[in-house]
Amino acid sequence: MAVPPQVPAKEAYRAAMVLSGSGDALGYRNQRWEYCTSGPQIHQELQEMGGLSQVCAALPDWPVSDDTVLHLATAEALATGKNGEPLLQELASRYVEAMKDMEGRKPGPTSILGTSQLHPGEPGGYRIPFNPSATGCGAAMRSMCIGLRPDVTLCCLTTLVQVSIESGRMTHHHPTGYLGALASALFTAYAVQGLPLERWGSELLKTLPLALEHIQNAAVETKSNVGAWAYFQEKWEWYLSERGLSSGQGPARFPPAYGPAERDVIYKTFSLDGWAGRSGHDAPMIAYDALLSAGGSWEELCSRAMFHGGDSDSTGVIAASCWGLTHGFRGVPEGNHRELEYRDRMVTAADRLYDLAWGQKPV
Repeated sequence: MAVPPQVPAKEAYRAAMVLSGSGDALGYRNQRWEYCTSGPQIHQELQEMGGLSQVCAALPDWPVSDDTVLHLATAEALATGKNGEPLLQELASRYVEAMKDMEGRKPGPTSILGTSQLHPGEPGGYRIPFNPSATGCGAAMRSMCIGLRPDVTLCCLTTLVQVSIESGRMTHHHPTGYLGALASALFTAYAVQGLPLERWGSELLKTLPLALEHIQNAAVETKSNVGAWAYFQEKWEWYLSERGLSSGQGPARFPPAYGPAERDVIYKTFSLDGWAGRSGHDAPMIAYDALLSAGGSWEELCSRAMFHGGDSDSTGVIAASCWGLTHGFRGVPEGNHRELEYRDRMVTAADRLYDLAWGQKPV
């Protein structure tokens, strides 16, 4: 994975962080839409509000969820400029601290359990035991920004694999969970590179042997990890076959009828347990599906990634982060992000990551 030939715009980094938060707030709608099982109902409610352009994503009605609080923790850890084990200790420390800011944000039980087992500052204190139930999307939803530091990741695919997996299994020590972190980090890295969307899924699959090699070399509960490895890869192979993208050649193939009602049914076929976007493999999968079909339309992206019957904030944070890197804020109603909770922190983290990545002084 090579460093892209052209330096991206700082605005793209800001959009990646800020719009990710917007995708979260919109998909969450203060718990109402994250737990709604009907995409058509969400679309109907949105129309009754005057449509997406009329939404002002601001407190008290549109808070960010645990997804953005933990994504900020990842970004602010990366923004310290640390590498290697000091970075992993920093990530663990910030995840523990972030869990103090979860009132009304609905953190998942696996994230709660995982952070309670972390002991940052102690040798190996960023590791927790293998958890056969840790298949959720809590690692995937907070890892997009890992792909924004090419000094750590893009110039060295091995390091991106290590950082995303080790950060992911600080709470989700199961391949289906932490490989979701790898997918989210890779997808933002690909967006920074300008890699064609149609190749992202097949390139992810090509990275999995390197991920398995890391797990084996790390020698931390290797047997359990290897034993649970196959599902993530098999499900992604199936999805790429469905979309006609197994070889990385497009265009993507979609069902002839693919509106909100149809997507609710089809997204469930992506899932592990019938709750679309809830797991580490299908949160980035739904985000990817939305990116493939939305083009440059923010409204279409939201329709597909944020407004569906499933874990709509987690699919939204991933999709919006990648979309922002490519399209910036173009076509996004100002109300969707101008007064977003923690917006200033997102911009500050984005600027610092950009400075670290490209050697540019903040403006």
